Amino acid sequence: QVQLVESGGGSVQPGGSLRLSCSASGYTNSVYSMAWIRQAPGKEREGVAGMWQRDGRTYYADSVKGRFTISPDNAKNVLYLQMNSLNSEDTAMYYCAASSFRLSSLLVPDQYNYWGQGTQVTVSS
Repeated sequence: QVQLVESGGGSVQPGGSLRLSCSASGYTNSVYSMAWIRQAPGKEREGVAGMWQRDGRTYYADSVKGRFTISPDNAKNVLYLQMNSLNSEDTAMYYCAASSFRLSSLLVPDQYNYWGQGTQVTVSS
């Protein structure tokens, strides 16, 4: 079992920044990859950033490249998502996810088997 708890969401103005945190506990040695996945009202889930745990390689959705950065604090079992230059289309529930399987792609939500409860990000004037 792996438990994931997100924090750091909130309401910001366009152009603002937020840093989301995901604290992992349990059998974390089983994790191959982790990702941040969001879902906005009326839209399907979108993988925005992912990281392979073994080599640290990262991948980003085109919609967030250059604005979002995924990074770990391995000593604390925490995964961060730094979000800059936020706009209204970034408004969504953001979930931290982990997979104990070997994946061909980091950004496919249905391939993750561990999920946090989500943290809301709202970007508005």
